[in-house]
Amino acid sequence: MRYYLIAGEASGDLHGANLMKGLVTADPQARFRFWGGDKMAAVGGEDNLAMHYKKASFMGFTEVLKNLRTIFSQIDACKKDIAAWKPDVLILIDYAGFNLRIARFGKESGIPTYYYIAPKVWAWKESRVKKIRKYVDRLFVIFPFEPDYFRRHGIEAVYEGNPLTDAITERRASLPSQEAFRKTCGLDGRPLIALLAGSRRSEIGYNLPFMVELSKRFPQYQFVVAGVPWLEKALYDKYLEGSDVRWVCDRTYELLACSRGAVVTSGTATLETALLGVPEVVCYRRDWPSMLIGKMFLRTKFVSLVNLVLDRECVRELLQHHMTMANASAQLQAILPGGAEHERIMADYAELRRLIGEAGVSARFAARMVESLKKDLK
Repeated sequence: MRYYLIAGEASGDLHGANLMKGLVTADPQARFRFWGGDKMAAVGGEDNLAMHYKKASFMGFTEVLKNLRTIFSQIDACKKDIAAWKPDVLILIDYAGFNLRIARFGKESGIPTYYYIAPKVWAWKESRVKKIRKYVDRLFVIFPFEPDYFRRHGIEAVYEGNPLTDAITERRASLPSQEAFRKTCGLDGRPLIALLAGSRRSEIGYNLPFMVELSKRFPQYQFVVAGVPWLEKALYDKYLEGSDVRWVCDRTYELLACSRGAVVTSGTATLETALLGVPEVVCYRRDWPSMLIGKMFLRTKFVSLVNLVLDRECVRELLQHHMTMANASAQLQAILPGGAEHERIMADYAELRRLIGEAGVSARFAARMVESLKKDLK
């Protein structure tokens, strides 16, 4: 069967690639066309990549407003490409602002439309539930609290676990020793603290300078920022100049596996860090218009996925004006080995892993999709 997948950011590319591997297992005749990135291209073929997410990833109200013309142009191009390729199914991966528009197009075009990694409507923009109910034929969710939430809104969702467990399990098998990692990356002998400053230019600009300043309060540790491969090193260098902070590229899991603690922006990285067993502090700052508008619509007590899954504060969230040097220093000290909060946070992580479930998630989701699609195409 012919599968058209759409992912608009790095995490979607990762999970889309693993899902595609599962689809090939469940349907050996699977053919793909997709919006995504290098990981999806490695599975489905570079020639089948219609658009790289680097060209289509905009974050925050201000950034989106500045690029509205480009976004609408990309939506039109996507619709035309789908119509020309005539897929048996659309699989939309997160990326709600874009993908819900494509869901409507798919429904109106008579194409079975599946949504994998549901929009976080339980956090904000709950009005999108109506669009999901109207335009999405099958919903596949990745957090244990989501099936009950969507059921209350008249939508039966499929939950098979969180695909991050697959990504982490796959990478654990090839992680280098701490000694090898230090040698390869030119790090000294001090214990490491990972800095995960985001995956977009704007996030890094708002958060990395603060993290660099924080590092000066912990000279006994080697702070290392995890760079992303789609952003040039020069972007990081201008914030790291004159500091003791080091940079590694596309080695986030390796860095976390060797770290005693982490300072992380909000997002998927908070859950990755926790599942790898690294105590973390969440520090996140944006431009004030984006934060104020977001606060108006946010419907949850927490922003980090760790706290949302556990439904309590496990990791400390220092957002915007709470993101002060005094707060961050005290909290980082508390979660490091020997700190007052270290044992508590590690016990919470054990419960988190139990709630998230076992690996093999992507294959289970893929099998359910193929099973459903065979029924839908009868």
